[in-house]
Amino acid sequence: MAVYIVVAIIAYALGSISFSVIFSRKFAGFDVREKGSLNGGSTNVLRTVGKKAAALTLICDISKGVVAIIVALIAGKIAQNADKNLLVQIAGLFAVLGHTFPIFFEFRGGKGVATALGVILITNWQIGLICLVFALVLIVFSKMVSMGSVGAAILFPVLTLFISEHYIVSEGSGYLVYSIILAFIVIFNHRANIQRILSGKENKLSFNK
Repeated sequence: MAVYIVVAIIAYALGSISFSVIFSRKFAGFDVREKGSLNGGSTNVLRTVGKKAAALTLICDISKGVVAIIVALIAGKIAQNADKNLLVQIAGLFAVLGHTFPIFFEFRGGKGVATALGVILITNWQIGLICLVFALVLIVFSKMVSMGSVGAAILFPVLTLFISEHYIVSEGSGYLVYSIILAFIVIFNHRANIQRILSGKENKLSFNK
């Protein structure tokens, strides 16, 4: 039991490192959560700080998910009797929860998309790439990052039903429930965006800038 708790704590702590706040303060001198959409995510960094800070934020947020899963794998090797599938799933969920509710930054974080992407890519690269491409296509056609994020979140559990290969630990044992929970977290974090999409008021990206 102790190994599961330790992995959860470490993954949550990793997720709680808000690179959007760190980079916005460094490059622009303000907390990104006080500007734009008031969200601590890379999209808001792009709108309020700039491309360099947004790119760094995106890369670091994805890396948080990757590192959390690596920690779970290392813990699984140390505690040989532990359920490695469960360790990976705990690490993934708590990394995203940390990003959303960061203990180091007043529990005000981002929507978990980039960190979830990192988790999914390392957990199953095939599913991760499909979700990423699907999200990018939706973003290009809708010009709404939220549309791509929510669409990919919905697609993730569907893919776990049909793809049983390329999982980092085993052949997808127990990943359907995990994928539904992870997708729910991301979709729930986008509830305001979904309302704006439905009312036609969602912010759009300009690819000309």
